[in-house]
Amino acid sequence: MSLAAFLLALGTTCRITRFITKDTLAAGFRIWVADRFGDDSRPSYLVNCGWCTSTWVAAAIAVYASLLHTTAWFHLPATALTLSYLAGVASRWLD
Repeated sequence: MSLAAFLLALGTTCRITRFITKDTLAAGFRIWVADRFGDDSRPSYLVNCGWCTSTWVAAAIAVYASLLHTTAWFHLPATALTLSYLAGVASRWLD
């Protein structure tokens, strides 16, 4: 895998992890998990912990990237998600 593919996989992992654990749009999912399994349950902790979630997201992205790293099926969504993550980081610095 090339350095570019690795960096895109990294950015994708960061963005998806942030979406699951922090974004308002995924709050309903986090609430659903807490309601279904309990606030102090392991699944609830998993969807609220960036370190924990990133492990599983990274594992899925690593498989995806290793299989498709030379195709547009990887590059297009990975680029969009990486740019989204970087724009979010930049907006925090600029505000």
